[in-house]
Amino acid sequence: MNQRAADKEVSLQKILAAGAARLREEGMAGAAIAPVMQEAGLTHGAFYSHFADKNALVAAAFRYALLENRPCWMGRALKETWGQRLARLAKRYLTPAHRDDLANSCALAALASDAARAQPEFKQVYEDELRKSLHAICEISEDARIADQLKFEQAIAFMALCLGGIALSRAVEGKVLSERILEACRNAAGHIAFNEKREK
Repeated sequence: MNQRAADKEVSLQKILAAGAARLREEGMAGAAIAPVMQEAGLTHGAFYSHFADKNALVAAAFRYALLENRPCWMGRALKETWGQRLARLAKRYLTPAHRDDLANSCALAALASDAARAQPEFKQVYEDELRKSLHAICEISEDARIADQLKFEQAIAFMALCLGGIALSRAVEGKVLSERILEACRNAAGHIAFNEKREK
């Protein structure tokens, strides 16, 4: 890679990092070109050497955010039952620290409401990233066929509790209720798959 290409890659990473943080903190409206470029320390004009428009930036920054977040949340593989895995992941995800750290939080939770009102193109990006997370929860490759449909349905229910739990815990003012929401969702998520017949 020559120096010009290397410099371009560095600037792209800065834009994606700035865009991902703004998406998680402020939603799609926060990923306007000018503030993202300012936070990246680059000129407005440099934007168009990387992206055609704001929509392209939002999609790329969203993917980048999940590329960072997903491995951190999933952690390393452990020898555990399916129910134990869901309980462990719920404890890692549904925390006050995750609730409060918007800039580094899960982009799926941060943009769920925005995605519901977005154009079909972004909805497809959101769906693609959600599927990647569901596959990661089930510990199967992104392009693998889902063989165990019940397990996949349980992963969907688990994700709904996680995303909804974080969103609801952020939506209330009182910390006591907020933390009860997180605890209730952790407890519920951890029991989705506790069926001994499924864990043999």
